[in-house]
Amino acid sequence: MLILLLSLLFLALFALALGFVLQKRGKTEDAAPAKPRPEGCCGMHEVCEKESLLDGIDYEPEYYDDEELDAYRHRAADSYTPAEIEQFEEVLTTMRAEEVAGWVRSLRLRGVALPDALRDEVFLLVGEVREGARQSASPA
Repeated sequence: MLILLLSLLFLALFALALGFVLQKRGKTEDAAPAKPRPEGCCGMHEVCEKESLLDGIDYEPEYYDDEELDAYRHRAADSYTPAEIEQFEEVLTTMRAEEVAGWVRSLRLRGVALPDALRDEVFLLVGEVREGARQSASPA
């Protein structure tokens, strides 16, 4: 009986040590940055993460002939002038609807906030594309 108790104690200590080492190792390795959750998402549902405009495979920004927008890095979304908003709008209106989600993701990765004045239009475009994709994927 004593051998059984000592074996269980040794096994528990080994598991604890192994867990500690693996946890410590995971914190030091270079990992992809954590994706921010969309507003109102608790993070407990896959749907929230899947529907996020930030949900992407890579974390490298892609440019959509919009390099000039990098000048607006670290600006608040509500601080743009009408002329600056026009620059964003010009890029938005020249791209295909399927590219909008990727463009917004790219802006966020580059530290450029989408102007508040364009948010509704962007969400509408992205929603239409996703709805169209859902309808084409569902059986007729």
